[in-house]
Amino acid sequence: MAELTESHAIDLNKGKIFLDDSVVIYLNGENGSQKISVKEFFQTLADKSLFNYVSTYIGYGMSGIYRGANLGSGDTFLDASTAEQRASIANGTFKGLFIGDYWTVNGVVYRIADFNYWMRSGDYDFFNTNHIVLVNDDNFGIGSMNDASITTGAYLGSKMYIDPSSVLNTAKIKIATDFGSFLATHRLYLPNTVDDTGAQSVGTWVDSTAELMNEPMVYGCFHHAKPTSNTGHLHTCDKAQLALFRLNPSMVNLRYGYWLRDVASFYEFATVYLAGTASCSGASYLSGVRVAFPVKGE
Repeated sequence: MAELTESHAIDLNKGKIFLDDSVVIYLNGENGSQKISVKEFFQTLADKSLFNYVSTYIGYGMSGIYRGANLGSGDTFLDASTAEQRASIANGTFKGLFIGDYWTVNGVVYRIADFNYWMRSGDYDFFNTNHIVLVNDDNFGIGSMNDASITTGAYLGSKMYIDPSSVLNTAKIKIATDFGSFLATHRLYLPNTVDDTGAQSVGTWVDSTAELMNEPMVYGCFHHAKPTSNTGHLHTCDKAQLALFRLNPSMVNLRYGYWLRDVASFYEFATVYLAGTASCSGASYLSGVRVAFPVKGE
């Protein structure tokens, strides 16, 4: 219990408690009671040791907690991260890591969006590596999905995906350089055909590193992507909302628009619009590039 005097002005009716540094809290343990000042107690919380304690004992429970702590910075992920952080990714405990935590690598903020999101996804070569999902805060630049507002070829047939000089592929090169062997390759089923109704109708398995996100990853469901009238084809491994956006919806909208990879019509791809709306834009429109990718530890 805390030692309180009249000077500590506790007013529960107003929902406020004013405590000065002289107030102490008694903690009971195996070796008896220990006295700690309120100042020391809240300093401990400020140092986030409580978060680390929680992550030690509840494991995957931290996928339900948004923290947003700065985990380090450097020219590469190896420089920015600690050996303990990388080990906690490799062994799948993710100790000391929470949704929203971030590293700044070579000037870019990469934020933890989920844990083991793609575990056991894939066709013949399924992904079975402990990993975190990272998403960049600021976009890598603006570009169009195609030169003209057409969606023929869907995501895999788009200029954004195919052209080596596109913003997406430039970002992939940067990520591969900055993360090196920690960037994991996994198998994804991605659309490559649009049918006569303007819907993505066929896809194929590809080796993937960093990709544009789809609507379910961001919103938790499809909004503008529509199933083909023949087969209802919206097959995807990325079928659940990333924990980052579920726990902190403000991370969806960072006041810039960015592409999603879903076909919305004969001439549009899905987007997150800068005003925060689930939207779609003509494929020749200029919008930002934000990606998601898996990182493994050691």
